[in-house]
Amino acid sequence: MTILHFAMPKTNRVVLTDADRRWLLEFIGRGEAPARAQTRARVLLKADEGPSGPAWSDDRIANALELSSGGVAGIRRRFSKRGTRGTVQRKAPDRTYETKLDGEQEARLIRLACSQAPEGRSEWSLRLLADKMIELGVVESLSHETVRQTLKKTNSSRI
Repeated sequence: MTILHFAMPKTNRVVLTDADRRWLLEFIGRGEAPARAQTRARVLLKADEGPSGPAWSDDRIANALELSSGGVAGIRRRFSKRGTRGTVQRKAPDRTYETKLDGEQEARLIRLACSQAPEGRSEWSLRLLADKMIELGVVESLSHETVRQTLKKTNSSRI
């Protein structure tokens, strides 16, 4: 019994302009970008089906760059949606994060962390700081994790 294998037609073709090719080559040549971004640029260059491109198959690209063929297909798909730069460079997050503490509240937390620890304690714990901020009426609620992140962000020697 003979099993026939048919190559799936490429639904997301990569056809680069000369300007795109130049940008990708410069992007890789600088060597400053993260390795994943450089790999995505290399995939696009190898997958280019334009007149100047080698038009490698997904399997050949995957073997050459030590990726999965699904990963190469994903890069092709991203190219069809976002274009060259949108594929190579990281997408900005869609979400925005609200900060729990504003600048003045952060300053009060830092002052508190640098102050004398409560009676019977040698130093402030994150939970004690959070509880004290609530007790002082600075905030309605505050987690010890927010305290940790704030003190870490400010390079405080208390964390």
